[in-house]
Amino acid sequence: MGQSLTVRALSAWYNQTQVLKDISLSIPANAVTAIIGPSGCGKSTFIRCLNRMHELTPGGRVAGEVLVDGENIYAEGVDPVSVRRAVGMVFQKPNPFPTMSIFDNVAAGLRLNGRRDRRHLQEVVERSLKMAALWDEVKDRLHANALGLSGGQQQRLCIARALAVEPQVLLMDEPAASLDPISTAKIEELVEELKKNYTIVIVTHNMQQAGRVADYTAFFYLGELVEVGPTQAVFTKPRDRRTEAYITGRFG
Repeated sequence: MGQSLTVRALSAWYNQTQVLKDISLSIPANAVTAIIGPSGCGKSTFIRCLNRMHELTPGGRVAGEVLVDGENIYAEGVDPVSVRRAVGMVFQKPNPFPTMSIFDNVAAGLRLNGRRDRRHLQEVVERSLKMAALWDEVKDRLHANALGLSGGQQQRLCIARALAVEPQVLLMDEPAASLDPISTAKIEELVEELKKNYTIVIVTHNMQQAGRVADYTAFFYLGELVEVGPTQAVFTKPRDRRTEAYITGRFG
């Protein structure tokens, strides 16, 4: 099952430039929380802080706390690699490992964790591809190169790869931004299905998409969290005029 996240007084910088300012919010378990806001408002940086990927960026640093199931991932002695296992990530552009087969892409994280048992790998690969709604399309060509898949299939493969290591939380940074409408619909259906087992945080610039898939929506502006609440409430009765201006298309 997914785990809840609690973000407390989170700030982030690139060198001297502060890109997130004192963000605090709760992300419920087994729900979809959308992060919306204009370009450059800190959405992607925010979700990269939720699994300690921001610190991999040259000059990237973070202050504050991110609690996954009550444990602070930034506490002293916490292994960032184990954090990234528990909090998986899917990026805007599908990024399958280019020299690997479909099977090996999904199994890569397991092998990194020392799992070598062929039968176990086969079971997990099949289960992960089924969860990513891709199994029926690829089961007869598991050992073909992953780059032979369409863009939408590659993105679902990346979701399967993230699911294979059994994360508790799945972060998605505009997962449908580079996809056609049919592939986008498949990803959205998948998100709806996956929240039964995972906590999902999705960055999207697409208001309609947030309205369709998200239980909760957080609006970011200029590195600050302006408003967060149930999606319908944020979209129909925003409490802040900046949220209203963004949602009605007056800026952004």
